[in-house]
Amino acid sequence: MYLPPQFDSANPAHAAQLIRQHPLASLISNDDDGMPFVSLLPLHLEQRGDTMVLLGHCAKANPHWRYLQQRSGAVVSFLGPQAYMSPRVYPDLVRVPTWNYLAVGCTVQATLVQDTVSKDRLLKHLIGDHDPAYAQQWRDLGEEYQQRMMAGIVAFELSVTRLQCKLKLNQHRPEAHLRLRAAYAQGGENERALGEWMDLIGIGHGAAQ
Repeated sequence: MYLPPQFDSANPAHAAQLIRQHPLASLISNDDDGMPFVSLLPLHLEQRGDTMVLLGHCAKANPHWRYLQQRSGAVVSFLGPQAYMSPRVYPDLVRVPTWNYLAVGCTVQATLVQDTVSKDRLLKHLIGDHDPAYAQQWRDLGEEYQQRMMAGIVAFELSVTRLQCKLKLNQHRPEAHLRLRAAYAQGGENERALGEWMDLIGIGHGAAQ
């Protein structure tokens, strides 16, 4: 992605936090005609030593798993909170609006997960992320039903080979930080989340840039 240096976070903890808070990803790779093919999927992040690995699955009817099998290179994109930024936060009038957002881009290598034990482990990670109370219900459904459900999906692991984290929060315009932070504090869920990230990286309260 386009990543000006002022918006580039080199801290992998920022990327990990965004992935875990906003796990619905766009998985993008080429189809058999060479065109980009996109699937929207929730992914679970694992840290294996120095390598980030994203775990997920798609329906067997979705051809994306075949594209990954044939061409393992892919891109994964996560979008965090995003919101409009009014030029009224600037002390001068010669300004234009923009849009602030947080995003993570990953270049990955895909490996299909074929065996039932690994599929079950992957599903339990996703259940643990989003609905831990369902775990017992899943166990109680019985092995036959579980096997039938798992036969209808294709699971995969995506090893991250390149990581980009973009925190676009107007870092390069300190004259607007205090008013922008105040405006976001009065906004909706996305605006408040962006304001919290301004605090996290030290802008908006007169902190050092």
